[in-house]
Amino acid sequence: MRVVIAEDVAVLRDGLTHILTSRGHTVCAAMGDAEELLAAVAEHRPDVVIADVRMPPTHTDEGLRAAITIRRDYAETGVLVFSQYIETRYAADLLAGGAQKVGYLLKDRVADVSDFIDALTRVAAGETVLDPEVVTQLFGASRQAGHLAELTPRERDVLTLMAEGRSNTAIGEQLVLAYGSVEKHITSIFTKLGLPASPSDHRRVLAVLHYLQQ
Repeated sequence: MRVVIAEDVAVLRDGLTHILTSRGHTVCAAMGDAEELLAAVAEHRPDVVIADVRMPPTHTDEGLRAAITIRRDYAETGVLVFSQYIETRYAADLLAGGAQKVGYLLKDRVADVSDFIDALTRVAAGETVLDPEVVTQLFGASRQAGHLAELTPRERDVLTLMAEGRSNTAIGEQLVLAYGSVEKHITSIFTKLGLPASPSDHRRVLAVLHYLQQ
Protein backbone atom coordinates (compact mmCIF):
# COMPACT_ATOMS: atom_id res chain seq x y z
CA MET A 1 0.00 0.00 0.00
CA ARG A 2 0.98 3.62 -0.50
CA VAL A 3 0.27 5.46 2.77
CA VAL A 4 0.26 9.05 4.05
CA ILE A 5 0.48 9.51 7.83
CA ALA A 6 -0.80 12.57 9.71
CA GLU A 7 0.17 12.37 13.39
CA ASP A 8 1.44 15.30 15.45
CA VAL A 9 3.29 13.15 18.02
CA ALA A 10 6.70 12.60 16.42
CA VAL A 11 7.48 9.34 18.22
CA LEU A 12 4.19 7.77 17.17
CA ARG A 13 4.54 9.13 13.64
CA ASP A 14 7.99 7.57 13.30
CA GLY A 15 6.74 4.35 14.87
CA LEU A 16 3.90 4.03 12.35
CA THR A 17 6.34 4.74 9.52
CA HIS A 18 8.67 1.98 10.72
CA ILE A 19 5.83 -0.52 11.19
CA LEU A 20 4.54 0.05 7.67
CA THR A 21 7.85 0.19 5.81
CA SER A 22 9.15 -2.92 7.59
CA ARG A 23 6.16 -4.80 6.15
CA GLY A 24 6.80 -3.66 2.60
CA HIS A 25 4.42 -0.71 2.40
CA THR A 26 5.42 2.72 1.11
CA VAL A 27 4.99 5.79 3.31
CA CYS A 28 4.71 8.60 0.77
CA ALA A 29 4.70 11.33 3.41
CA ALA A 30 4.39 11.75 7.17
CA MET A 31 3.53 15.02 8.86
CA GLY A 32 2.00 16.56 11.97
CA ASP A 33 -0.24 19.18 10.38
CA ALA A 34 -3.66 18.89 8.75
CA GLU A 35 -2.91 21.38 5.97
CA GLU A 36 0.23 19.46 5.07
CA LEU A 37 -1.87 16.30 5.02
CA LEU A 38 -4.22 17.72 2.39
CA ALA A 39 -1.27 18.87 0.28
CA ALA A 40 0.38 15.44 0.53
CA VAL A 41 -2.79 13.63 -0.54
CA ALA A 42 -3.16 15.96 -3.54
CA GLU A 43 0.45 15.27 -4.52
CA HIS A 44 0.77 11.53 -3.88
CA ARG A 45 -2.81 10.19 -4.21
CA PRO A 46 -2.12 7.39 -1.70
CA ASP A 47 -4.14 4.20 -1.28
CA VAL A 48 -4.92 5.09 2.31
CA VAL A 49 -4.40 7.87 4.87
CA ILE A 50 -3.84 7.47 8.61
CA ALA A 51 -5.01 10.63 10.42
CA ASP A 52 -5.24 11.67 14.05
CA VAL A 53 -8.21 13.76 15.18
CA ARG A 54 -6.53 16.56 17.12
CA MET A 55 -3.74 18.38 15.31
CA PRO A 56 -2.19 21.86 15.19
CA PRO A 57 -2.92 24.69 15.42
CA THR A 58 -5.81 24.32 17.88
CA HIS A 59 -5.50 20.59 18.64
CA THR A 60 -9.27 20.13 18.49
CA ASP A 61 -10.61 18.50 15.32
CA GLU A 62 -8.33 19.61 12.45
CA GLY A 63 -7.31 16.07 11.53
CA LEU A 64 -10.85 14.74 11.43
CA ARG A 65 -12.07 17.65 9.34
CA ALA A 66 -9.18 17.07 6.94
CA ALA A 67 -10.20 13.40 6.75
CA ILE A 68 -13.73 14.45 5.79
CA THR A 69 -12.30 16.67 3.04
CA ILE A 70 -10.21 13.78 1.71
CA ARG A 71 -13.28 11.54 1.68
CA ARG A 72 -15.14 14.16 -0.33
CA ASP A 73 -12.41 15.12 -2.81
CA TYR A 74 -10.40 11.88 -3.20
CA ALA A 75 -12.87 9.00 -3.25
CA GLU A 76 -10.18 6.55 -4.34
CA THR A 77 -8.20 7.13 -1.11
CA GLY A 78 -9.14 5.22 2.01
CA VAL A 79 -9.15 7.06 5.34
CA LEU A 80 -8.35 5.50 8.71
CA VAL A 81 -8.84 7.86 11.65
CA PHE A 82 -6.50 6.70 14.41
CA SER A 83 -6.96 8.62 17.64
CA GLN A 84 -7.58 8.43 21.36
CA TYR A 85 -10.60 10.70 21.01
CA ILE A 86 -14.10 10.12 19.66
CA GLU A 87 -15.75 13.13 18.04
CA THR A 88 -19.29 11.89 17.43
CA ARG A 89 -20.45 14.88 15.39
CA TYR A 90 -17.65 14.73 12.86
CA ALA A 91 -17.47 10.93 12.96
CA ALA A 92 -21.01 10.84 11.56
CA ASP A 93 -19.95 13.38 8.91
CA LEU A 94 -17.01 11.14 8.04
CA LEU A 95 -19.44 8.35 7.19
CA ALA A 96 -22.01 10.56 5.49
CA GLY A 97 -20.53 10.27 2.01
CA GLY A 98 -20.69 6.47 2.02
CA ALA A 99 -18.98 4.09 4.41
CA GLN A 100 -16.64 2.43 1.92
CA LYS A 101 -12.91 2.93 2.45
CA VAL A 102 -13.23 4.38 5.94
CA GLY A 103 -12.20 3.38 9.45
CA TYR A 104 -12.04 4.82 12.95
CA LEU A 105 -9.84 3.10 15.54
CA LEU A 106 -8.87 4.13 19.07
CA LYS A 107 -5.17 4.08 19.86
CA ASP A 108 -5.46 2.62 23.34
CA ARG A 109 -7.65 -0.25 22.12
CA VAL A 110 -5.33 -1.57 19.39
CA ALA A 111 -3.37 -4.27 21.20
CA ASP A 112 -1.77 -6.02 18.23
CA VAL A 113 0.18 -4.52 15.32
CA SER A 114 -1.11 -7.22 12.96
CA ASP A 115 -4.70 -6.21 13.79
CA PHE A 116 -3.86 -2.59 12.92
CA ILE A 117 -2.27 -3.58 9.61
CA ASP A 118 -5.25 -5.78 8.83
CA ALA A 119 -7.65 -2.90 9.52
CA LEU A 120 -5.60 -0.54 7.34
CA THR A 121 -5.54 -3.10 4.52
CA ARG A 122 -9.29 -3.59 4.74
CA VAL A 123 -9.93 0.16 4.57
CA ALA A 124 -7.66 0.51 1.54
CA ALA A 125 -9.56 -2.37 -0.09
CA GLY A 126 -12.90 -0.60 0.34
CA GLU A 127 -14.22 -1.96 3.64
CA THR A 128 -15.50 -0.22 6.76
CA VAL A 129 -13.64 -0.74 10.05
CA LEU A 130 -15.01 0.89 13.20
CA ASP A 131 -13.90 0.34 16.79
CA PRO A 132 -16.84 -1.01 18.84
CA GLU A 133 -16.52 1.91 21.25
CA VAL A 134 -16.88 4.38 18.38
CA VAL A 135 -20.02 2.55 17.27
CA THR A 136 -21.39 2.55 20.83
CA GLN A 137 -20.97 6.31 21.19
CA LEU A 138 -22.45 7.03 17.77
CA PHE A 139 -25.41 4.83 18.56
CA GLY A 140 -25.73 6.59 21.90
CA ALA A 141 -26.13 9.88 20.06
CA SER A 142 -28.81 8.28 17.91
CA ARG A 143 -30.64 7.00 20.99
CA GLN A 144 -30.85 10.51 22.36
CA ALA A 145 -32.57 11.52 19.13
CA GLY A 146 -35.18 8.81 19.73
CA HIS A 147 -34.69 6.85 16.50
CA LEU A 148 -34.20 3.34 17.92
CA ALA A 149 -37.84 2.55 18.45
CA GLU A 150 -38.35 0.62 15.23
CA LEU A 151 -35.49 -1.83 15.78
CA THR A 152 -35.64 -4.70 18.25
CA PRO A 153 -32.77 -5.13 20.74
CA ARG A 154 -31.44 -8.06 18.69
CA GLU A 155 -31.60 -6.04 15.49
CA ARG A 156 -29.63 -3.28 17.20
CA ASP A 157 -27.01 -5.85 18.16
CA VAL A 158 -26.79 -7.05 14.58
CA LEU A 159 -26.57 -3.50 13.20
CA THR A 160 -23.84 -2.65 15.70
CA LEU A 161 -21.74 -5.56 14.46
CA MET A 162 -22.50 -4.62 10.85
CA ALA A 163 -21.13 -1.14 11.60
CA GLU A 164 -17.94 -2.73 12.92
CA GLY A 165 -17.49 -4.38 9.53
CA ARG A 166 -18.39 -7.94 10.62
CA SER A 167 -19.56 -10.53 8.10
CA ASN A 168 -22.81 -12.46 8.59
CA THR A 169 -20.80 -15.48 9.74
CA ALA A 170 -18.92 -13.40 12.32
CA ILE A 171 -22.18 -11.82 13.54
CA GLY A 172 -23.67 -15.27 14.00
CA GLU A 173 -20.66 -16.44 15.99
CA GLN A 174 -20.67 -13.32 18.16
CA LEU A 175 -24.41 -13.47 18.93
CA VAL A 176 -24.71 -17.27 18.83
CA LEU A 177 -27.20 -17.17 15.96
CA ALA A 178 -27.65 -19.43 12.95
CA TYR A 179 -26.57 -17.92 9.64
CA GLY A 180 -30.18 -17.91 8.42
CA SER A 181 -31.30 -16.03 11.53
CA VAL A 182 -28.68 -13.36 10.93
CA GLU A 183 -29.93 -12.94 7.36
CA LYS A 184 -33.53 -12.58 8.59
CA HIS A 185 -32.52 -9.90 11.12
CA ILE A 186 -30.62 -7.99 8.43
CA THR A 187 -33.54 -8.19 6.04
CA SER A 188 -35.80 -6.83 8.77
CA ILE A 189 -33.36 -3.98 9.41
CA PHE A 190 -33.36 -3.09 5.71
CA THR A 191 -37.16 -3.08 5.69
CA LYS A 192 -37.51 -0.89 8.78
CA LEU A 193 -34.95 1.60 7.47
CA GLY A 194 -36.69 1.77 4.09
CA LEU A 195 -33.86 0.28 2.02
CA PRO A 196 -35.26 -1.78 -0.87
CA ALA A 197 -33.00 -4.04 -2.90
CA SER A 198 -31.14 -2.17 -5.64
CA PRO A 199 -28.31 -3.23 -7.98
CA SER A 200 -26.70 0.21 -7.64
CA ASP A 201 -26.73 0.48 -3.82
CA HIS A 202 -24.91 -1.38 -1.05
CA ARG A 203 -27.73 -1.82 1.46
CA ARG A 204 -25.41 -3.01 4.23
CA VAL A 205 -23.45 0.24 4.10
CA LEU A 206 -26.57 2.36 3.65
CA ALA A 207 -28.20 0.76 6.70
CA VAL A 208 -25.30 1.79 8.91
CA LEU A 209 -25.15 5.29 7.41
CA HIS A 210 -28.88 5.82 7.58
CA TYR A 211 -28.99 4.79 11.21
CA LEU A 212 -26.02 6.91 12.30
CA GLN A 213 -27.28 9.95 10.43
CA GLN A 214 -30.66 9.71 12.13
